[in-house]
Amino acid sequence: MYSRRPQSFNEGLNARGCEDVTAATGGYAIQARSWECTDPWMAESRYRAPALAPAPGPWGERPAPAAATTPAGSAGAAAPESAAGSTDQLNRFAGFGVGLASLFTENVLAHPCIVFRRQCQVNYHAKNYHLTPFTVVNIMYRFSKTQGLKGLWKGMGSTFIVQGIALGTEGIISEFTPLPREVSHKWSPKQIAGHLVLKGLTCAVALPFYSASLIETVQSEIIRDNPGILDCVKEGICRLVGMGVPHSKRLLPLGVLVFPTVLHGVLHYIISAIIQKFILFLLRKKTPHQLPADASNSVQTVLDAYFPELIASFVANLCADVLVYPLETVLHRLHIQGTRTIIDNTDHGFEVLPINTQYEGMRDCINVIKKEEGIFGFYKGFGAVLVQYTLHAAVLQITRIIYSTLLQNAT
Repeated sequence: MYSRRPQSFNEGLNARGCEDVTAATGGYAIQARSWECTDPWMAESRYRAPALAPAPGPWGERPAPAAATTPAGSAGAAAPESAAGSTDQLNRFAGFGVGLASLFTENVLAHPCIVFRRQCQVNYHAKNYHLTPFTVVNIMYRFSKTQGLKGLWKGMGSTFIVQGIALGTEGIISEFTPLPREVSHKWSPKQIAGHLVLKGLTCAVALPFYSASLIETVQSEIIRDNPGILDCVKEGICRLVGMGVPHSKRLLPLGVLVFPTVLHGVLHYIISAIIQKFILFLLRKKTPHQLPADASNSVQTVLDAYFPELIASFVANLCADVLVYPLETVLHRLHIQGTRTIIDNTDHGFEVLPINTQYEGMRDCINVIKKEEGIFGFYKGFGAVLVQYTLHAAVLQITRIIYSTLLQNAT
């Protein structure tokens, strides 16, 4: 339900990975893979740290280990071991830096976009739908003036807690059940079905904690007290047992929220996994791996070991966020109903508004939005998605330029 970040149960269910890439540098083969931190809701944490073991594919499958490539002749054998070790360390450093930059962009730099996007989604009062990034930047600037910069990063800690709960839940369930956390390279329909069931169960278990995190991200900074770092866990447990939380009678039971929550999470995961695998196939078909003939080609080989996965994941999660955005809007309105939440006025950024919806369920929410707000009502705050992925693309490009320069200087 990531982005992003929390994007929204936006950020989750994207167990990403890529096939091993063998980069031959200076006569020595180096295996590289990219950073992945699985976020069960948003698209927003998707890369793996560099390692020498095979990485899982977009569906979690384990590819067969790639054979090391040894160039013919005595040139490779005569290369100094120190040069190979230095290149290996530089390769690892490059992969770690690229992955760290992507994680920072998705989980920290993009968080204000996630906050604003969720506020727009639950604001049924709003006359300005913020479908373009231009109005989004203006209102976010007003929020920062009236509430300070911390108002743009509210609820970030709780989103990390939800990610941790979901990851732990997925690991425990896969450990004690036959549901596979990763699908083997020679997958079968039964394995895929079990894998998706595991993702759905993870969504269901993390549901009450996600609701608490959602409230923290949309609640106005003007009227709320500073929440503790574990308030998300406490309020999630209270929501689960139905005690200690001053909610209204319009609060929907968790049983009503399970289906749309699981549907959103699994759909986002399936769409992003399929598109990621397709983009990776196109990129690797377009640029076949060849042995580097000189230092410049060696640098390009090291970069090509990491960036195809980053580009594929970027495109996949952008497409998934766009396609499930209407469902995400419905989901967030159902989660926030009856919680007595007060949000910022996203029309001009200076007032606060209460949330007093009375949806009976997912179908009723869809019908009411379509009738009262029109089709574009499902896309309120969509401009924040464009801002978020524009920032992400810029960081990826800047990172590529920096590491290309560093690798060229090192060689």
